[in-house]
Amino acid sequence: MSQNTLVQQQTIVAHDEHDERHQGAVTKPIYQNSLFTFNSYTTFLASMKEEINASVYSRGTNPTVSELEMRLAKLEGGDRARCFASGMAAISSAVLSVVNTGGHIVCVDEAYGPAVQFMGTYLQKFDIETTFVNGTSLKEIEGAIRDNTKLIYLESPSSMFFSLQDISAIAALAKSRGITTIVDNTWATPCYQSPLALGIDLVVHSLTKYVSGHSDSIGGVIVGRAELMNPLIKNEYLLLGGIMTPTTANLIMRGLRTLPLRMEKFQSQGLTVAGWLEKHPLVKKVNHPLLPSHPQHELAATQMRGGGSLFSFETEVTVETMRKWAERLNYFRIGVSWGGYESLVVVNPISDYKPEREGTLVRLFIGLEDTNELIADLQSSFEAIIEQSMYPMID
Repeated sequence: MSQNTLVQQQTIVAHDEHDERHQGAVTKPIYQNSLFTFNSYTTFLASMKEEINASVYSRGTNPTVSELEMRLAKLEGGDRARCFASGMAAISSAVLSVVNTGGHIVCVDEAYGPAVQFMGTYLQKFDIETTFVNGTSLKEIEGAIRDNTKLIYLESPSSMFFSLQDISAIAALAKSRGITTIVDNTWATPCYQSPLALGIDLVVHSLTKYVSGHSDSIGGVIVGRAELMNPLIKNEYLLLGGIMTPTTANLIMRGLRTLPLRMEKFQSQGLTVAGWLEKHPLVKKVNHPLLPSHPQHELAATQMRGGGSLFSFETEVTVETMRKWAERLNYFRIGVSWGGYESLVVVNPISDYKPEREGTLVRLFIGLEDTNELIADLQSSFEAIIEQSMYPMID
């Protein structure tokens, strides 16, 4: 499976073949249909059996959603893609397609919080157990594998501390044991990381983030080989009903058209601000895999072609003071999620994620505002807390 360059990717997302069915429209119409009708039973039955490419009922397939799925499959280098109503709908469906009652999952301990809750708590009612491991350690992942392990779930990089997993090595290990692998590729996007080409079985994304890019739509996707996607589509997708609507697909398609261009900008913006923060006296550590100071920078260089603008930094300034610092910022809004045009900030104790550690974790998403303005905003707020002696250090 090929790893497309940004130039090739831009053609994939921007170019449409002329289609007489749409009156030559530049933007394809939204098929706001619940169902599609036929003039003959021959065509109807062939459509039901997927012998021909035709939609029957929008809970299964819809032309607007299918267009988005086709582009995402091409970008990731997969045979098929299926879009869902949210990232979590995609994640839970992907996991359920792999594990059965009595099965076991190995999951990285820094995965997305709701995904951790789903695998670590919710699935217990089905007698499915999950072991959470340090994803940076191949030895720890291998040590957690049992005879009944069906899935290794990865998120590389993770979205709070931005730790990487060695995707190729883990994929090879899993294949040698007959275990399926899933990777959340939301941070790097298909522009900068190709997990399927590295041996992974299924890739999931929150399309809400970079792919949509406008903070106005929610969605998820699963991409993979046909042999895994076909049963998933017939079972978890159709039976659980977490479908994407045509209107949402149209909004996300609009964002996808400029994804490679925006990712180039996000990468530049993020590294500029992250590099500046590394030099600030109140910043203890910046967690960004593309910085040379990141402990896994060499791994990042081998399995990623670049990255986004979401990262975090650690400080010994108290959480209370850093939350006041965040409130003083003009260009950064306090909010979860990320991937749109606006810059965001969240401040939490490191112990919320790593109970054994003290300190404050600040996660920043660098949007599309001018970086000089953003850095000046950060500096101004830092100066304010210093001047007001608002930064008691942790003992």
